[in-house]
Amino acid sequence: MSRSRVLDESDRGLVDRLLGADPVLNCFVASRVEAGVLEPKGVGELWGWPAHAPRSLLHVGANIVPVNADDEALDAFAADIGRWRSFVAIVGPVETAFGLWDRLAAEWPHAYGDARVVRERQLLMACAGPSRVEADPRLQRADIADFESYLAGAVHMYREELEENPLVTNPVGYRRYVRSLVEERRAFAIVDHGRVIFKADLGAVSAQVAQVQGVWVAPDLRGKGLSVPGMAGVTNAIVASGRTASLYVNDFNAPAIACYLRVGYEVVGELTTILF
Repeated sequence: MSRSRVLDESDRGLVDRLLGADPVLNCFVASRVEAGVLEPKGVGELWGWPAHAPRSLLHVGANIVPVNADDEALDAFAADIGRWRSFVAIVGPVETAFGLWDRLAAEWPHAYGDARVVRERQLLMACAGPSRVEADPRLQRADIADFESYLAGAVHMYREELEENPLVTNPVGYRRYVRSLVEERRAFAIVDHGRVIFKADLGAVSAQVAQVQGVWVAPDLRGKGLSVPGMAGVTNAIVASGRTASLYVNDFNAPAIACYLRVGYEVVGELTTILF
């Protein structure tokens, strides 16, 4: 079996061409390339297969993310990942993510056989133009003065989504991460009398696409019409920056899907997330 190799800046043109084939699907990996993953001291690695002329990529870091990976590429990537799991999630198109997990679990069941959470089908959605509904005029970039309330919303959303309290499992790291979202102006909020009642973050951001994550409405205000105009404002801000807005949502989350469709998002693919 031919092996993959770690790519570097000399491979940038090839990498850009592969990622550019689907900028929305490949937003996360493109954001890591722009953050320096191809540099010697970059965080994580980007692998290419086959080594002599890569046509498939694999981001290797906290998240394992395959790009344009067929069965041969998945065989090679699984062999190169090996028995020691160093990541927390596999994310990718449904067949690709399950294909990689199946190979790893078959070869090393003790390391990969049991996943903590499997989101089998997540709708990848995108909106390239301004929202079709009016935005909430109260939406703003979250201010550091609102950090504690914003953090509380982020923790609440995390617990609802993953049934885990990040302030227990990773208190320093999670608090630092949320603060970085606010400081880097990637956090949006509607604030009412000092209380964050709607929030959304920008996760992966590439030159062409910004991926919305962490959408949350205060529980006592759900069903009162906050999410649609809030998301309209977030979407408009992304589009105004010259990017396409994207996100992915669990297929069983009917209220969220209905919200995004009303705002103007369309389904452009399906993903799977496997969390360990």
